[in-house]
Amino acid sequence: MKDYIEKRALEIAKYIVDERATVRKTARVFGVSKSTVHKDVTERLPKINPLVAIQVKDILDANKAERHIRGGKATKKKYESINKTR
Repeated sequence: MKDYIEKRALEIAKYIVDERATVRKTARVFGVSKSTVHKDVTERLPKINPLVAIQVKDILDANKAERHIRGGKATKKKYESINKTR
């Protein structure tokens, strides 16, 4: 694996752990695709640093479990703002 890919995977992992960030937010911050973030933390990171990979997996699992709640809040906010303009 190329050095810059390993470095990116570790930086992405550190960001996710520090910020408890989602894959989308992380992709936006690092300027890469969601697929790249996902591949870095699920396939590459366990080979580089298995302990950090476990921490990242726990955070991503928690984010996945909460995503339906975040989606509901976003929809509620959207329709509240639409109704205020009427």
